[in-house]
Amino acid sequence: MPENEHERRSCIRFKIPGATVDYQKKSLFPKPGYIEEFCPVIDISRGGIRFLTQKAIKPETEVSVRISIPGERIPFTMKGIVKWSSPSQGKTYHYQAGVQFHPYGDKKNENLPQNMVKIMALEQKFVEKSQEDAEASVSEKDEFEI
Repeated sequence: MPENEHERRSCIRFKIPGATVDYQKKSLFPKPGYIEEFCPVIDISRGGIRFLTQKAIKPETEVSVRISIPGERIPFTMKGIVKWSSPSQGKTYHYQAGVQFHPYGDKKNENLPQNMVKIMALEQKFVEKSQEDAEASVSEKDEFEI
């Protein structure tokens, strides 16, 4: 990235192994259930989520995503807007999508503030874990080079 450009994302993106998303489009007359379920999460941040999907989702589509975390009994739901969708190299999931979460607050289309607290706790847990894993792999490499 050139020096004069800056990263647009201000939130740390992190991976949660085994996390999945179920999503549905917002509409005046929503159909019951989700369009797709158990879509693998690529990464997540306080501001949004990127996941694999079998169907293309048009940018600017309002969605509700239910996020399931391994080891946690209750999934949580976030509202947002699809910012992009692109083809994926996968055989099962042909697309990936990026959803920007709506702001946090108590108004109708906002996300619950406690969901931000939840994501912050997950961020702390999984960012630290990925740093520990990276440090462990570096020290293992050092042992083999001795």
